[in-house]
Amino acid sequence: MDNRSKTLSRTARTLLVTAAAMSLAACGINSVPTKQEAVKARWADVQAAFQERANLVPNLAAVVKGAAEQEKEILTGVVEARAKATSIQVNADDLDDPAKMQQFQAAQEQFGQSLGRLLVSVEQYPDLKSIPGYTKFQDQLEGQENRIRITIKDYNAAVQDYNTEVRTFPTMIGATIRGADVMTPYTAVTPGAETAPNLEGKL
Repeated sequence: MDNRSKTLSRTARTLLVTAAAMSLAACGINSVPTKQEAVKARWADVQAAFQERANLVPNLAAVVKGAAEQEKEILTGVVEARAKATSIQVNADDLDDPAKMQQFQAAQEQFGQSLGRLLVSVEQYPDLKSIPGYTKFQDQLEGQENRIRITIKDYNAAVQDYNTEVRTFPTMIGATIRGADVMTPYTAVTPGAETAPNLEGKL
């Protein structure tokens, strides 16, 4: 084989490899796992935000116990709901399981509702606001509810992007090869519960 033939052969192989690489990229071989990892990262943020809200409860318990003995029943409900909410975990491999997601969402919503009942009940006890630590708790809770809302929004956006990738041609080819399934967005069991509550005037 002369030099010209060798050069043409190398060029042909290079073009073939390049074309193959481009075809694989177009089929989602690389983009699907990239978007999948983005969803998992956003879900980790959601879990962290909910955990940080749960971590506020021990401080709340100390404040309320010292202020309103008659609120023990509601406080007990908050603590029990917190225990349930923190016991149900959805790891990154379960994001394509709607049943597990619904269980997690229901537990978090129940916790949020029990916390909301306690916050509303303290309107009857105006002296509570003067107790050391209460204002700090109020500020922390408001910030945390907003963080939860933002992380859920970011997670759902990543899920939408990923699900579009695995459902459309030609990237659906790569998704099929990898066995990638659509992932479940975070949707509140009660409509509107995923929105941070307006605590103005309630605390």
